[in-house]
Amino acid sequence: MASCLIGRQLSLCVQKNLWLSSAGCRYVSKAAAKTQVEYDYDGPLMKTTVPGPRSQELTKQLGDIQNVGAVHFFCNYEDSRGNYLVDVDGNRMLDIYTQISSIPIGYNHPALLKLMTNPNNLSTFVNRPALGILPPENFPDKITESLLSIAPSGMSRVQTMACGSCSNENAFKSIFIWYRNKERGHNTPSEEELTSCMTNQGPGCPDLSILSFMGGFHGRTMGCLATTHSKVIHKLDIPSFDWPVAPFPRLKYPLEEFSRENAQEEARCLEEVEDLIVKWRQKGKPVAGIVVEPIQSEGGDNHASADFFRNLRNISRKHGCAFHVDEVQTGGGCTGKFWAHEHWGMDDPAEIVSFSKKLLTGGYYQKDELQADKPYRIFNTWMGDPSKNLFLVEVLNVIRRENLLEEVTRSGKALLNGLYELQAQYPGLLSRARGQGTFCAIDARDAATRDRLMLQARDKGVLLGGCGDQSIRFRPALVFKEYHVHIFLNIFNDVLAQYK
Repeated sequence: MASCLIGRQLSLCVQKNLWLSSAGCRYVSKAAAKTQVEYDYDGPLMKTTVPGPRSQELTKQLGDIQNVGAVHFFCNYEDSRGNYLVDVDGNRMLDIYTQISSIPIGYNHPALLKLMTNPNNLSTFVNRPALGILPPENFPDKITESLLSIAPSGMSRVQTMACGSCSNENAFKSIFIWYRNKERGHNTPSEEELTSCMTNQGPGCPDLSILSFMGGFHGRTMGCLATTHSKVIHKLDIPSFDWPVAPFPRLKYPLEEFSRENAQEEARCLEEVEDLIVKWRQKGKPVAGIVVEPIQSEGGDNHASADFFRNLRNISRKHGCAFHVDEVQTGGGCTGKFWAHEHWGMDDPAEIVSFSKKLLTGGYYQKDELQADKPYRIFNTWMGDPSKNLFLVEVLNVIRRENLLEEVTRSGKALLNGLYELQAQYPGLLSRARGQGTFCAIDARDAATRDRLMLQARDKGVLLGGCGDQSIRFRPALVFKEYHVHIFLNIFNDVLAQYK
């Protein structure tokens, strides 16, 4: 099947100006010159409303087995390619949400399909080992070739995991182990610690905490939920830890017009962080680590300045807390740099950097001193998936060969400028356009309007994602080019014009 797909896709060429010159394209800005994307479609093609009849039928069928309240529609992944997702009713949509920001180089990329046809890779796909005890022969080489080749500054150790939540969960555990060994002055626990931990009591289960931020999202497992504060539905009815939650800056946009007010807001939040660290130490629940996203994503695409993060890093050093940068959504190139924290300009950005989504596997980088001190302390059955490292090597090759980070910067500039124009054209509907690279967002006037705009755009062939209270977030693949931006802007402008 893979070779068949390759043949079909390599024979498909983008019709360079067909879609942008069509009568339905009424966006006023200059159309970008197009670059060949040999496996992409030439534009959206809609046959039904979404979800269509077949999707509705499948949703009912799955509803007898699972909760399907979150299912949008069913997909035909075999026919999807490049920046376009095809559903089971034959609707072809420009995907600017990409499986919750997790598709790095588009659907069915030829380089990845070719990888599947290599017989030398078969055993990696067929056999999924318990990596912590029985890794394959080529695992060190593949880790070096993939994850270590993009390691954040100052880090040479990486621990693979399966997803973002388990990456953050185990990163928290690494922080707690490091902190307790630092308190002891050695890594040999007492007999009392060994026995008391078995009944969930101290001192073996110490009252340590992780400081997080209001609006942050770090996962849905138990420890991660204690640091997740984006939506009520994630946390309702789930017991949690008494851990400190600091305010995250609520900046005014455009940033350059509100520099003084935004600096004051960031200073207020930093002061609160220090106050909480002191307060929780006095409560007997010391803050062992601080976790933060470079851009709060699920919580509403909330930005902060490089100075804010540099000062936050200094606070962590001052109080002896590990600094954990959660790059699960921002890592992989979508901000124009491979890691969003690179925009801070720091040589020593963190003790731990977690990742997943666009890197296809989960895990976290860590400094040497946060390496687990004994076997089985950071452990689960699979601890990742070697096949994902094979894919990641090819993804990185494509990123480098096609200069995709530069492409992201160009496309992101076009997208953000287009959003600025649309919010100026429709001030009663849109506001607060913001972004870094193609990692962009804009606010609708309220949640109900946001949801209607997204549904109407979907029926016209554009998939978007929501976040926060009323934001639309843009999460295209790295192969999203300037002419894709204009296809989106044309369609979205048509949707907005219905509200005049």
